[in-house]
Amino acid sequence: MSVLNLPSVAPSAADSTAWRVLGASTFAFTICFAVWMVFAILGIALKQQLHLSDTEFGLMAAMPVLSGSLARVPLGIWTDRFGGRIVFFWTMAVTIVPIWLIAYATELWQFLLLGLVVGIAGACFSVGTPYVARWFPKSRQGLAMGVFGAGNSGAALNKFVAPVLMLAAGTWTIVPKVYAIAMLVTALAFWLLSASNPAHFGANAQSFVSQLALLKDRRVLRYAQYYSVVFGGYVGLSLWMPQYYVNQYGFGIERAAFLAACFSLPGGVLRALGGWMSDRFGAHRTTWIVMWVALACFFVLSYPATDLAVHSADGPRHFHITTGPALYTALMFVVGVAMAVGKASVFKFIAEDFPTNIGAVSGVVGLAGGLAGFFLPVLFGLLTDLTGVRTTCFMLMFGATVVSLISMHFTFQPGRAERAA
Repeated sequence: MSVLNLPSVAPSAADSTAWRVLGASTFAFTICFAVWMVFAILGIALKQQLHLSDTEFGLMAAMPVLSGSLARVPLGIWTDRFGGRIVFFWTMAVTIVPIWLIAYATELWQFLLLGLVVGIAGACFSVGTPYVARWFPKSRQGLAMGVFGAGNSGAALNKFVAPVLMLAAGTWTIVPKVYAIAMLVTALAFWLLSASNPAHFGANAQSFVSQLALLKDRRVLRYAQYYSVVFGGYVGLSLWMPQYYVNQYGFGIERAAFLAACFSLPGGVLRALGGWMSDRFGAHRTTWIVMWVALACFFVLSYPATDLAVHSADGPRHFHITTGPALYTALMFVVGVAMAVGKASVFKFIAEDFPTNIGAVSGVVGLAGGLAGFFLPVLFGLLTDLTGVRTTCFMLMFGATVVSLISMHFTFQPGRAERAA
């Protein structure tokens, strides 16, 4: 029997404790996500300092995403077994010292190693999702998980804060020191403001092997694929965009980071909107619209700068086709909104289909999305190094979105969609 349906376990959405837990968790997740994305900005300075290729930059920027993704499944399991409060707290606590040590790293391998440890902060998503969901009734879980997921806006927070710190101190080393202190304060504040309900954990805890067996369920695989686009794509592009602005348009790091936040901020904050839309219109319908919007934007963004000569009756006419920074930023803003909604709608699927082990399934799906977020920046850099065409990153995202749409089309069940709506 699902613990989510027990009155003593799922209090009213108006309960003050539930909203306090949601607020504390969302704030903590925002700080964790900012730390998770730290190399999106630091990497630009380090790329010049260490003379890195685009592929090496992508690897360094994405290294925290790798460990944060791999840790999601075990942390999701521990959340089901021990409760979200204690697991969330220790997830933050173990990253404090490694964050500080980044300031003293000098070699690429040192940044890669520290990035792996710091990346554990990103795994808190698979902790917070089931943690906050179990404080709310099923009819409001989409909204609750959407509000919590708005902590993705930490990617935008990083883009606002890190350049300012670097400019004020005149060195990048100030950023990890400030972030380490911020993580310490956040962990303590979370512990003081959050709460725990023993009825929310323990009864449905399963073994690691049995929970990985969920991969045999085709629904889990489908949701993992969708999430690899809306979340993996969000993470990958958040890491890649600042240096894209620098290299493609010649902007300084401050301006590049600010414009990149036009994608990261709505991509995080508006996740709550996606939760509400999923509750109101159904997860399938919402995700379907998201994928089509993203596909249209990626199609335009994929087109590389082109000089075209047309032989007319009056002689050759030359055209220069390119996506300028204004159009690029506007399209990425739309993509950010779409991905924010899509991230919430995918987890609405999970809450509906797997109410008794949200932690395990969200861990598996989060793992897939996180791994996509790790591989995408590396592939972006590799494609750029191989072709010299920077818009190949959007070509790759276009293809991944097509795969999701095809999957949704052939697995669509009208009766189920109508019930979800």
